Amino acid sequence: MTTGSRPGARAQNKARTRAAIRASALDLVSTQGYHETTVAQIAEAAGVSHTTLFRYFESKEQVLVGDDLDERRRDMLEQIPPGLGRFDLLRRLVTNLFEIAGDDPWASDPRRIELLRAEPVLHAAHQFEVDRAIQEMTAFFADYTGTSLDALPLRVFIAAASGVMVHLAERSGRADEATLSELLAAIDLLEQGLPL
Repeated sequence: MTTGSRPGARAQNKARTRAAIRASALDLVSTQGYHETTVAQIAEAAGVSHTTLFRYFESKEQVLVGDDLDERRRDMLEQIPPGLGRFDLLRRLVTNLFEIAGDDPWASDPRRIELLRAEPVLHAAHQFEVDRAIQEMTAFFADYTGTSLDALPLRVFIAAASGVMVHLAERSGRADEATLSELLAAIDLLEQGLPL
């Protein structure tokens, strides 16, 4: 094995270990419940030690909540062309974020999505991640539009858009084309001034 190939093999092994831990956690929690599933059980089912599990994930919740897509989302933001209006920018972001998650088997796993909705501990941890993502999108919108981060119009726009997007996505509980179509239709309604 050459030195150049070793980091690739190491990264692949890490990815396999993370995937095994996540798959074991999802299987166990889906069958026996979140509170009844211990970290030791997850580690044993994944074929790793308790210590190894915590090297990959900071908590039992994060095994299920995290999605490892931050880098792909950052890359996507860098590819957004300049000059879009705020609603076209919102459409582009929602579509791209939806596609990133939908292309990832872990992020779009229906059992995982249902657990994030139904289990209060996971729902709370997931909501924290959603809030963090909304803060990042607010900063992106401010920078993209040249608007002050504290500007009331920006804060109202983000609050309205994110409230609608989060509500509709949670209500749907699916990561499919019908959900994306509904999200984009909701943006159209926001742009039209919320007609009934």
